[in-house]
Amino acid sequence: METLRTPDDRFTDVPGFGYPPHFAEVADGEGGTLRMGYVEAGPAGGPVVLCLHGTPSWSFLYRTVLPVLAEAGLRAVAPDLVGFGRSDKPARVGDHSYARHVQWVRSLALDALDLRDVTLVGHDWGGLIGLRLAAEHPDRFARLVATNTGLPTGDSPMPDIWWQFRQAVERAEHLDVGRLVQSGCRTRLSQPVRAGYDAPFPDETYKAGPRAMPGLVPTTPDDPAAAANRAAWATLTASPTPMLVAFSDSDPVTGPMGPALRRTMAGAQGRDHPTIAGAGHFLQEDAGEDLARHVVAFVRATA
Repeated sequence: METLRTPDDRFTDVPGFGYPPHFAEVADGEGGTLRMGYVEAGPAGGPVVLCLHGTPSWSFLYRTVLPVLAEAGLRAVAPDLVGFGRSDKPARVGDHSYARHVQWVRSLALDALDLRDVTLVGHDWGGLIGLRLAAEHPDRFARLVATNTGLPTGDSPMPDIWWQFRQAVERAEHLDVGRLVQSGCRTRLSQPVRAGYDAPFPDETYKAGPRAMPGLVPTTPDDPAAAANRAAWATLTASPTPMLVAFSDSDPVTGPMGPALRRTMAGAQGRDHPTIAGAGHFLQEDAGEDLARHVVAFVRATA
């Protein structure tokens, strides 16, 4: 597998994200290895919170969430998905698959880092991946926080606005990552913050990951990932693992998934699920500290 690695100096001026990077090797699925990056905040012995981002962001998305979790005594771990952030970037769109991303995160979080009693915070693709892991490795996860995400099986149609997003990504000659993140926020991002989202991608050759991810979402019942997601959905609907559904109030893409999770997941029953006000799809940008406080309260209430 041909891969690219973003030069370290691209991250020198990223604002508000001074956490030292850590790295671990995972198998690439073709006999080689990939380097995955991650950051940590909080005490090493604290309860683990695994913060998984989606596309086209990276762990930088959690920069206002991590300090709140750390101050509460939690060990927050925020990886970069393969193809994003400081992690290695397979050069071809075809190198990416849903199954591979699940395996890559599994290898990092459960094998290399050996995380246990994990509280998952899964956003966007971080939820698509993290919920699969939670269903397949229930002994490793103590709690689940789903935030503007879901577990699509291809059995229900995606909204028109999602198809518009997918087509825009597929057709773009120049994929403006900072602009994509801005389009999913209610607040106006500063130029340095937008540049922070652009930092992992020096040029178009580094963007196979962001270009691939929309096409990997199951949209038909016979999608390669549909059966595994159905199995995960069935497992989670019966699982007693506590689940908090913390969606924003202004996300037209994933908004309908929130009520479905609250209604069907056993671990979500009888719980007061927050709606994060004044926030778009990237609610960590619009209301990161608010989201973090809900995570802290959830961990404490279910300890």
